[in-house]
Amino acid sequence: MSESLLNEGPAGSDAPVHGRRAADKQRKGRGENDGGKSDRVRRGEVLTLSALCPGLWTWCRFPHVRCWVVPPSAGSSGPSSSSSCGTATVRSPVDPRHSVPKASAAITMETVEEEEGTESYLTPVLSHAPFPTEAAAESRKLYRALQDYAKRYSWAGMGRIHKGLRNQARINDRPSIQKPHLFYLPDVPSIPFFPRDAHRHDIEVLEASYPIILAEFQAVYQRGIDTKLGWSYQGPKGQTVFPLYNAGVCVASNCRACPCTYRTLLSLRTFISSNSLGSAGFWLLGPGANLGGAYGPTNTRLRCHLGLQTPAQCELVVGGEPQCWSEGHCLLVDDSFLHTISHNGGAEDGPRVIFSVDLWHPNVAAAERQALDYIFAPEQ
Repeated sequence: MSESLLNEGPAGSDAPVHGRRAADKQRKGRGENDGGKSDRVRRGEVLTLSALCPGLWTWCRFPHVRCWVVPPSAGSSGPSSSSSCGTATVRSPVDPRHSVPKASAAITMETVEEEEGTESYLTPVLSHAPFPTEAAAESRKLYRALQDYAKRYSWAGMGRIHKGLRNQARINDRPSIQKPHLFYLPDVPSIPFFPRDAHRHDIEVLEASYPIILAEFQAVYQRGIDTKLGWSYQGPKGQTVFPLYNAGVCVASNCRACPCTYRTLLSLRTFISSNSLGSAGFWLLGPGANLGGAYGPTNTRLRCHLGLQTPAQCELVVGGEPQCWSEGHCLLVDDSFLHTISHNGGAEDGPRVIFSVDLWHPNVAAAERQALDYIFAPEQ
């Protein structure tokens, strides 16, 4: 038997065959060399692709991982990777031609200056700006009262009041058909005569009470007009007032003389009874009397005139608009406009008599009403 056959050994034998082992080892070596070479070639291709498209390389290696390409931070010069997108976040270089320009410092400063230049109602308060030097002593007193109110309660809703107090001096100096001399609330829509719908409830209450109000006035009038009996003279000779409320203060003796009228006042929803801007009472204007142009103290109220005795020759002109009273009916008047009153009738016509009640302007908010009650608190 030849040497080659002896080396191969019997078929199915478990004995090692040195020739076969050597051949297998040789083939394995050649395979490893070929595989290493092919791996190196593939690795070189992949490296080339990764240099051109890092995101594609990551997706090829990990197709099951979702990655987002994040532009590099300012000042970076190459790609960087960090693991923060589920599993990994890949940062790739961004083409500078398509990059978003960064805002310059000059643009940022201009924006800040514009924001700082915008002045709101409360800017002087927050910045501790001094009150206008040209403001009158009365305006300064009211402004201190507003600050005291804000310390106790809140600045919320006080924007218009704050602005009005600071600008009151300019309002008094300008020529205008509407110029309240005490306090002007800005941004309040105003017309000389308001429709009934502005205070429908209170007007209906007053008109329904017209007979009893007229009866109580006649009882007081028949006792005579005398300051000792509760009457007072207002303005020129011929105009007298029997007040139930005078500048926010109840005149107790006069209210006891007209109990039904007093209860009617208390049933009104918008009657100004808690500050010096509000009054109520019977106003008489004798024949031949004329009241020249005058302005009311504020535009935060409306005067409601209930006609009790209105001769035909009486006229009311507010803001250039003439109007006449009617017995048993109400007129809503903004007396912050320039207004005149005249009674051109004779002695036989008797005086013109109205029941006047001050009501809140419908565009004054509840928070502003509370603050005005505090600021214009009546002096007891």
